[in-house]
Amino acid sequence: MKSIKLGKSSLEVPPIAVGCMRINSISKAEAEKFLRTALDLGLNFFDNADVYGGGECEQIFADAIHMNSSMREKMIIQSKCGICEGMYDFSKKHILEAVDGSLKRLRTDYLDILLLHRPDALVEPDEVAEAFDILKRSGKVRCFGVSNEKPMQIELLLQSLNQPIVANQLQLSITNAAMISNGINVNMENDSAVDRDGSILDYCRLKDITIQPWSPFQYGFFKGTFLGNDKFPELNSVIDEIAEKYNVSNTTIALAWILRHPAKMQPVIGTMNIGRLKDCRKAADITLTRHEWYKIYCAAGNKLP
Repeated sequence: MKSIKLGKSSLEVPPIAVGCMRINSISKAEAEKFLRTALDLGLNFFDNADVYGGGECEQIFADAIHMNSSMREKMIIQSKCGICEGMYDFSKKHILEAVDGSLKRLRTDYLDILLLHRPDALVEPDEVAEAFDILKRSGKVRCFGVSNEKPMQIELLLQSLNQPIVANQLQLSITNAAMISNGINVNMENDSAVDRDGSILDYCRLKDITIQPWSPFQYGFFKGTFLGNDKFPELNSVIDEIAEKYNVSNTTIALAWILRHPAKMQPVIGTMNIGRLKDCRKAADITLTRHEWYKIYCAAGNKLP
């Protein structure tokens, strides 16, 4: 499995990130086996957040992986902060306290990456910069990124920051592909031409910011997976046809569709099922043809002008 470079950092990471948002839905024994399997497969990039399970997921992760100094060096840990009850908070005080909380729960001295979790309308970029400087100097955080931010929001931060933004988590799947569709439907008077995110895909490619697609198998906003769903008969028919050709599962093909994009994205998978984890890993070894990629894109209801 080929690694990818995470943004402008020196980190070489697997092309698939293992999301730990649902790790509190399985037993400790299941979590231990799942994480051990992920490491065996070369999937050593783990995505956490202080808000997942109210902090419980980070603690479960550390317990299940039997965190110690030697184990810590075998993995790349990313966490996120900024989502609070009824609000978002990118204040210096909150960022510093949130990181300390995550480090304690994860039983580690540092995070490889910290993401700001969704935009805070009251953000003061200079405060964020102060927090990032403290975290960088102290060795508590090595790299920084954002989540669900558009170009001008990132530019506003970069005006104050002394570190690059290395990643941006954004929702993307075959059925939620607006950031791709608006680039295809340029100069067209249709819904797909509407640019709701400021050409974030092209911006991240130009700025060398790694996009981390979340919910790569979901349609809508957590409405469920499109795989095997009767609401998407044509899409599933095409995916199944291509899956048969490559002798893999529909999960593998759905993820391979994202990995085929030249932006070199790093999708965050949320499964806690070892079988599906292995299916996701196989996607890194498949390169869909251009014809297959567009066939899947159109089967999801996306139109070519």
